[in-house]
Amino acid sequence: MGEEAQSLAQKLEQEEEKALAFFRSLEDASWSRPVYTEPHTWTVRDVLAHLVTAEKGLLELFESILRGSPGVAADFSIDDYNARHLEKTAALTPEELLEGYRQVRVETVQWTRQRTSTELERRGRHPFLGETTLREMLKMIYLHNQLYLRDVRKALGT
Repeated sequence: MGEEAQSLAQKLEQEEEKALAFFRSLEDASWSRPVYTEPHTWTVRDVLAHLVTAEKGLLELFESILRGSPGVAADFSIDDYNARHLEKTAALTPEELLEGYRQVRVETVQWTRQRTSTELERRGRHPFLGETTLREMLKMIYLHNQLYLRDVRKALGT
């Protein structure tokens, strides 16, 4: 494992600890509080579901890029993907989502630790970033979660 992979893995672990501590501290009423209202309403619970499903999807994408795939299709719709996956997770409780978040992050950290510098330079098409390296895609997971947590905190007034 390269030094950079270790550094990325550590950042992902640290972000996980902070996110889990934050979400676990929420009162029951907070989970249904709206965070976004356009184009569809997303509650705090929906944001957590999104973090889980997006990261699972990205891990699958990373593996496919390592196997030689170009990444997501040029016509990939993030909005459609998110809507489908929010629907699939609608019955999950916050506790189940927290466990899903923990599990997918463990997988992401393990995957990251196994990467070489050469593998991190592999290029593919990311749903938001477009054509970029796996290194940048991993950094985006970290930033993606931070941005959503910032918005949740703002919605909750914390």
